[in-house]
Order: sequence, then structure tokens, then C-alpha cells
Amino acid sequence: MNILDVAENSVRAGASLIQITVCIRTEEDFLRVTIEDDGCGMDKEQTEKVQDPFFTTRKTRRVGLGIPFFKQAAECTGGSFSICSEKGKGTKTEAFFVLSNIDRMPLGDISGIIHTLLLFNETIDFLYRYQFNEKEFTLDTREIREILGDVSFQEPQVSSFLMDYLKENKSAVDGGVEV
Repeated sequence: MNILDVAENSVRAGASLIQITVCIRTEEDFLRVTIEDDGCGMDKEQTEKVQDPFFTTRKTRRVGLGIPFFKQAAECTGGSFSICSEKGKGTKTEAFFVLSNIDRMPLGDISGIIHTLLLFNETIDFLYRYQFNEKEFTLDTREIREILGDVSFQEPQVSSFLMDYLKENKSAVDGGVEV
């Protein structure tokens, strides 16, 4: 859910391209999640404040927990978290998790999360990479849009295809291992 929350920050920042990379290296004992966008970005002060749960730019609530929870989840495993942003250029967050740490929460239904992002943010392009050891697959909505033309991702057949594509390729890359 941290991935969904941080990606939604990118949506609210006006990004036209959001890149999400999930990289798992079992031999090196890490899971890395990178989310990068070309949205409005933040200045240095905002970048520091966004890691504080009591800071938010939203008007609907007084706390912003997405980034702080993502950071805490990584650091609780002995991992690390970084966020880099430049006003007018975008933001990049990167979380490293120690894969074998007992406090690491499972990755969860990453295919479902990516599917949700694609269906409900059709005006935004996504580049999703899933890497497991030496294998990888990529989904690029720009390529899919080129093939589909004006057909919506929410069309039942397209939505079903996207979900199947995500699940089948993830399984082909990681052998169905739950991370």
C-alpha cells in the first residue's frame, strides 16, 4: 500500500510519467522500490518536511503518512530510504528493505496495485519494472496506448488483459515466489 500511496502523491503532483521499479535480489538480501515522477517537484525545505507525518500540503487532513510510513517500513528492516526532488522537475523516492528481516512486511499484491494505478489514472503514463534476481519484465503504458489507440484501460477486456499480463509476467520472472 505504501507504493500506491507514494504513486498517488506523484499523480497529485501533476506527473505525466511515473516510473515504478521493484527490484528483488535474494543473494544480496534486499528489496528495493523506486518511484520516480516528472511532476511539479519540491524545494529542499518541502523535501525535508514531507518525511514528517505532521506535514501535508493536502487540505482534507492535517497529517501526511505515506512517505513517513514508507520510510519507517524500510528503516525497520535495517534498510534505508531516500527522497530527492527538484522544483519543476519531479521527485524520486527509493526504499531499500532487508529481504530476510523479520520486520519486513510482505510486498503484497503488487500486480493489483499497478493494475489499480493504470485503470484510475489513464491520462498518466506508467513505466513499471519488476526485477527478480537476473530476470525482469517491463510494462510501458506508452507502448500499450500505441497499440490500443483511444480504447480505455477500463474496458473489461483490456482491464482483464492488463491484470493477466501483470500476474503472468511476475510469475514468469519470480517463479511464483511470495516476497
